[in-house]
Amino acid sequence: MALEFDALQRNRTWRLVDRPPGANVVSGKWVFHHKLNPDGSLVRYKARWVVRGFTQRAGIDFGETFSPVVKPATIRTILAIAASNQWPTKQLDVSNAFLHGHLNEQVLCQQPTGFVDADRPDIVCLLNKSLYGLRQAPRAWFTRFAGFVTKIGFKATRSDSSLFVFRRGTDIAYLLLYADDIVLTGSSSALLQHIVDCLRAEFAIKDMGVLRFFLGIDVKRTKDGFYLSQERYAEDILDRAGMTNYKPASTPIDAKNKLAADGPPTDNATSYSSLAGTAQFLTMTRPDITFAVQQACLHMHDPRAPHMAFLKCILRYVHGMTLHGLLLRASTDLSVTAYSDADWVGCPDTRRSTLGFCVYLGDSLVSWSSKRQPTVSRSSAETEYRAVANAAAECIWLRQLLSELHCGIKKATVVFYDNVSAVYMSSNPVHHKLHQAH
Repeated sequence: MALEFDALQRNRTWRLVDRPPGANVVSGKWVFHHKLNPDGSLVRYKARWVVRGFTQRAGIDFGETFSPVVKPATIRTILAIAASNQWPTKQLDVSNAFLHGHLNEQVLCQQPTGFVDADRPDIVCLLNKSLYGLRQAPRAWFTRFAGFVTKIGFKATRSDSSLFVFRRGTDIAYLLLYADDIVLTGSSSALLQHIVDCLRAEFAIKDMGVLRFFLGIDVKRTKDGFYLSQERYAEDILDRAGMTNYKPASTPIDAKNKLAADGPPTDNATSYSSLAGTAQFLTMTRPDITFAVQQACLHMHDPRAPHMAFLKCILRYVHGMTLHGLLLRASTDLSVTAYSDADWVGCPDTRRSTLGFCVYLGDSLVSWSSKRQPTVSRSSAETEYRAVANAAAECIWLRQLLSELHCGIKKATVVFYDNVSAVYMSSNPVHHKLHQAH
């Protein structure tokens, strides 16, 4: 606690002022947790002074709160490019990241418990910088970080606002920001070290060395590329569900039976929602369970007993395949190829269809999706056409991203799908009734 308080003082996070009449003073509390290494071993015990941001008043104590985070597809694309070019990668961590953000609003909070000024116990803290728990803290941190890296030569991309690109002559570097975690890769180790030195001069940066563990994902670099896995995260899910001794399943889903919104209510709806949410994060490196998890997440608002059995089937499959992951291969040809498919009126309750696609960059699978369509399609051709339109939109985004990464593609993108009517509609949509003006 003393170390954390001293860090706040050095950072000049606040100054003590008399409490204005009628002012809203945000309360706070000390939060304690264990800081762990990627292998699960203890680094240190950590205390953090966190304010209760839920007591803030919108429009008075805070304004904009949204803070962008880098997209999973962007992360996979950057690593695929780094693998193909044999670029070095680094992982950085920002100590007390949210404390670096500057506040535009006047925010008052109570003095930290245990460190109240004995001579002036009734005064309050007027915040100069953000604190953990403030509604605008993530936004303030991102704004300051983005402003600084822009000054040292980086440029934010339009395709992903949390991706920054540095280019000077033949030197090029990519920086990915996810809250307080940073992934950095570039054309040379000397360039990366120069960027780290610039960041360290402004922020409390820890150089974690070669990229090995990011967002709960194990990253292993081999001669073939980057291998991403969430083995430990999958084991944590199984332990939380009490399924470490269950018999593994060979498939995550029974394709013959459709999951309907009926049956007796489950005993613990909160447990269902929690497990479904954690399984959804597992799809970061497991496209093989994406469709099954998407089906389970459709019923988080009102889970039934069959839904829980369905979710446990997914976890039993994960139990037998915890070592599975995703290999981002080094490739000499970074062309974009997509595959698309859809069912027709697959949902037994709404009669809506489910679309899916996967997009490859060279030999690496970088983007995939399984999603229920927003409207009812009146034919299988319409369903397939909507699905391929979504896949094409993802390809357009990826091509735009690659152009901003200075890896423009001259070849046309090929999208594969298996419906002849949808092929004809794609080649000449003007003649189709859906696209005629009324």
